[in-house]
Amino acid sequence: MTVLSEKDRPIVQKLLNFGACPRCIFRFCRMGLQASYRQPYKELLSELCEFLESNTGENKLPCETVNPPCKRMKLETTKEVEEQTSNGSHQLTNVDSDENAAGGDENLRPAVCNICLGILQELCEMDFVKAVCHKINSSEYQFSSFVFSVSFPPQLSVREHAAWLLVKEDMEKQDVLVEKEDLVQLKEAYKWIVHPLFLEELGVPADGKSLFEVSVVFAHPETDEDCRFLASACPSCFRPAKNKQSVFTRMAVVKALDMISEEDFHKNFRCPPISPKTPCTAVDIQCTNGAIFVAGRYNKYSRTLPQTPWIIDGERKMESSVEELISEHLIAVFKADSFNFSSSGREDVDVRTLGNGRPFAIELVNPRRVHLAAAEMKELQQTINNSSDKVQVRDLQLVTREAIGHMKEGEEGKTKTYSALIWTEKVIRNEDVALLDNMKELNLDQKTPLRVLHRRPLAVRVRTIHTMQSEYIDEHHFRLHLKTQAGTYIKEFVHGDFGRTKPNIGSILGTTADILELDVESVDVDWPPALDD
Repeated sequence: MTVLSEKDRPIVQKLLNFGACPRCIFRFCRMGLQASYRQPYKELLSELCEFLESNTGENKLPCETVNPPCKRMKLETTKEVEEQTSNGSHQLTNVDSDENAAGGDENLRPAVCNICLGILQELCEMDFVKAVCHKINSSEYQFSSFVFSVSFPPQLSVREHAAWLLVKEDMEKQDVLVEKEDLVQLKEAYKWIVHPLFLEELGVPADGKSLFEVSVVFAHPETDEDCRFLASACPSCFRPAKNKQSVFTRMAVVKALDMISEEDFHKNFRCPPISPKTPCTAVDIQCTNGAIFVAGRYNKYSRTLPQTPWIIDGERKMESSVEELISEHLIAVFKADSFNFSSSGREDVDVRTLGNGRPFAIELVNPRRVHLAAAEMKELQQTINNSSDKVQVRDLQLVTREAIGHMKEGEEGKTKTYSALIWTEKVIRNEDVALLDNMKELNLDQKTPLRVLHRRPLAVRVRTIHTMQSEYIDEHHFRLHLKTQAGTYIKEFVHGDFGRTKPNIGSILGTTADILELDVESVDVDWPPALDD
C-alpha cells in the first residue's frame, strides 16, 4: 500500500489539477520507497483515488481535478468518462466502473502526464523494456552487466519547474524545508522501475560500473516550444555550440530556470500547460561497450614497413604498416568499430625490430566481444603471425587501461639496444674502431634532427650511450652494438647530422661516417608479462 500522509493531501490535489500522473505525484511528495513506483499503473490510480476520497473529517478535500490524468481516458467507444461539475472542474469517476470497463481494456489509456510527458507511464512498462531488449539482443554484444542511461527532452525541466512553483507554498508550510532538488528526480524514479524489468528480461543486473551501456534518447516534438521563452528571458544561458544541434540543452534550460524570476516565469509560461496529446518517443537506442585493450610485443622484419600508416599530403607512401597488419585481425575477432595503436617508442621505416620485440597496446573501440579464452587468444596470435612475414607478435593478451601506463613509465630512463652497420670514408683497421669499446656513459648533445624538425620542436637534448661494442668487417665497414638511453637518435650519432649531434662516430674516428642498416635488438621494458608458449 502506498504511504501518503495528510500533509501530502493539498500537494496531491494541486498536482492532479495540474495534470500529473501518480508517479510524478509520488516524486513531489518525496516518496523514496522504490516498491511504490513499481506497482502497476492501474493500482497506483486506484490507491491515489482512495487516498483522496478517504474520510479526514473537517479537512476532507473534494477529489476534484481539471482533467486529472488518472481518470482522463482516451475512449473509442464512449463519449465521456468524466462528469463535469457546475464550477467547470471534473469529478473523478471510478476507473473500474462498468461504464468504463465496457469499452474494454484495450480502449483505456491514461492521458499523458503534464510533467513527465509519459516517461513514468507507458514508457516504463514491460512492453517498452522488451523493445529495448530486442535492440540489445540483436546488436550481438557480449556483456555480463549493463549501465542504463536515458536522455530526456529539456522541456520536462520547464514543466517540472511549473509544477514546483504550484506546490511550493504548500511545501513551505510543512515542518521540513524543501528545495526542488529534494524531489525524487525523474531519472532516478524511472530507473527504479525499469531496472528490475531489464533484469527479468536480460538476466543480467544493472551496474553503474559496467562497460556495456544502453542509452535511450527520448523526444517530444509536440512540446518543443515550451523552452523558447527562456532564450529571450535568459539569453546568456543559450549560446550556439558547434557540436550541439540545439541551444536548448538540458543543462542550459536548468541554468535558465535557476535565473528566471517566478513572476517572469508565470508571465511567459502557461500553468498548467496545455495537456499533450501523445507521450514521448524513444528516438534513439544505442548500445556501446567500453574500450578493451590488447597488448603484446611485435617484431618487424621489413625495411620498407612503417609502424603507422605513412601518408603525405593525402597520398599513401607505403602499402601497409605494423599497426594495420596487427589491428585488422583484432578488429575482426573482437568486432570493434575502430582502434588506437600505441607502443613503447617507434622505429623508422627502414629499421627492423628484432629480439623479444617492441611492447605495444591497441585500444579497441566499442567491441562486440570483450572476452577471449587463453586458447582463443593464442589462436588469434597465430593467425596474425601466419598472415605476414613482415610482422610477428608474441605475448598477446588482454590488459586493463591502467596497465598500459606501465608501458609509458620511465620513458626517458629505459634503455634500448641497437645494431648498426656503419660505413667510413677513410680506410680503418680493427684497432681504430676498438677504441669505441672502451667508451662508457658517453653523453651526447643532440639538436633536433633535420629529418624530424617538421614534427618536433627545436631543442638540444642530452642523451647517453651507455656501452658500445664494435665488430670489424672490412676497411670501410664495421658493425656497432650500442646500449643507449631511450630517445637517442642513433642515425644522427653515426653521421653527425651536419654537426647537430656532438660527439658522433665521424668526429670520434676523424672521418666521414654513415649508417647503412639499423636494427633494434631489444627494448628493455618488462611489459606486458611474458606468456608461456
